[in-house]
Amino acid sequence: MVIEQLAAGAMNIFTPFNLAIFAIGLTLGMLSGSIPGLNGTMTVVLLIPLTYGMNSVSAIMLLSVIYVGSVYAGSISAIMFRVPGAPEAIMTTLDGYPMNQQGRLREAISIAVFCSAIGGIVGAIILILFSPTLAEWSRTLSDPEYFSVVVLGLALVSTIGAGNITKALMTMSIGVFLATIGLDPLAGQARFTFGSRFLLNGVELIPMILGLFAISEVLKQISSGGQMIGDAEIESQESTSFFPPLQYFSRFRRILTFNSISGTLIGILPGAGATTGALFGYTFGQRIVPKNIRERFGTGVPEGVAAPETANNAAASGAFVPLFALGIPGSGTTAVILAAFVLHGLTPGPAFISDNQSLVYTVFAALLIANVAIILVNKPIVHLFTKVRGVPQEMLFALIIVFSIIGAFSTRNIAFDLWVMLAAGVGGFYLEKYNYPVAPLIIGLVLGPIAEPSLRRGLIKAGGELSVFVDRPISAALLFAALLLFSVPLLQGTRLGQKYLTFGGIDQ
Repeated sequence: MVIEQLAAGAMNIFTPFNLAIFAIGLTLGMLSGSIPGLNGTMTVVLLIPLTYGMNSVSAIMLLSVIYVGSVYAGSISAIMFRVPGAPEAIMTTLDGYPMNQQGRLREAISIAVFCSAIGGIVGAIILILFSPTLAEWSRTLSDPEYFSVVVLGLALVSTIGAGNITKALMTMSIGVFLATIGLDPLAGQARFTFGSRFLLNGVELIPMILGLFAISEVLKQISSGGQMIGDAEIESQESTSFFPPLQYFSRFRRILTFNSISGTLIGILPGAGATTGALFGYTFGQRIVPKNIRERFGTGVPEGVAAPETANNAAASGAFVPLFALGIPGSGTTAVILAAFVLHGLTPGPAFISDNQSLVYTVFAALLIANVAIILVNKPIVHLFTKVRGVPQEMLFALIIVFSIIGAFSTRNIAFDLWVMLAAGVGGFYLEKYNYPVAPLIIGLVLGPIAEPSLRRGLIKAGGELSVFVDRPISAALLFAALLLFSVPLLQGTRLGQKYLTFGGIDQ
């Protein structure tokens, strides 16, 4: 039955009009993801009015394909310039950009393409086969589980800061604090705004990302006279093909298996999305690889590219489960797609999948085909971006700054966000100068807005009893895992730490 419905959905795509819409959506998604400062959410927002004249199937398919394309393509600028083209590519910068500087640009992009496609395909297959079951499972989760998942994510930040856990926790705490700025999510009172109306909505994520990664990197390169693009002579030693070799199945089998499944499950959580999936995917990946590779994460290891790219694309597929089955967006982009549902008179909910099989399975088929198409259309797009190697360094810096300014300003169309980006850039420059990692700061900023309301709502429902977080089995298990994962790095020099250093407690 599922196969028949999926085949019917695929046939809907391969009509002339829908096929053209599919191609346009994938192209726009990849372009918006690969250009620093732009992202899939922004593109979806801009195109929603244009879908008004389309039928609902074509409209939702178009927006869904844009989302998938943008999640993948954010890795291109992340690897080439250390500028995440989309928030989902934040973690890809940690190893992808060092690989580029080592002259391994083609290898890094090849891995990103392969793992993005596999993660997306597996996520789409899980979505197709188990969406009703996953939707029912997600309904059993409540605020204690959401809070515990975030605590687990914050505990994993110790992996990102393996060189200095204290500094990593400090920058993470800064991110969590920044997430509290703005209106109280429950009481609606202003906090830490200092009377500024621009801070009522909090600190915007996009200007912070562009500042911490793009502007700070430009400042660092200017101060050191370094090169953002790797040495062409070293690069020429790599394969001339952008298509990934089949041995990646063997090399990344653990990461592909674990992160595809875990990324999909994280994507199902309302509000988590592909960015959170990438954060978890990177740290999970570091836990399950051999020790000699684990210790080199952040210095340019292929596994550091494979892990987040697998998880964020799987999470992008998982985010459609709560959207279709519960009417609750699983990410920021699916929240915008939900607005398109309203525009077309659709009401997602428990009976939505069974009542709208043509639309749902067309979207499912589109997600699956889009991830396959990513490999097929990747070569010309990447070839275009590698031409940047011939651009003078000064012009390249200027273009990155210009794109960053456009991206930061277009978030809310206010100049205040430019100052936020500049402050974040200068702050990020000095943080990295003194070996404070900036990735944990973004982790805190992303996870903080999920943690606080979940914690407070959970306490309100339980009458203020903290025991609610350990009385529920899933929540208790997650908190125990968080305690274990947080404690182990602190014990690395002890026998106990060495014994349980790997995820699951088995050293390699």
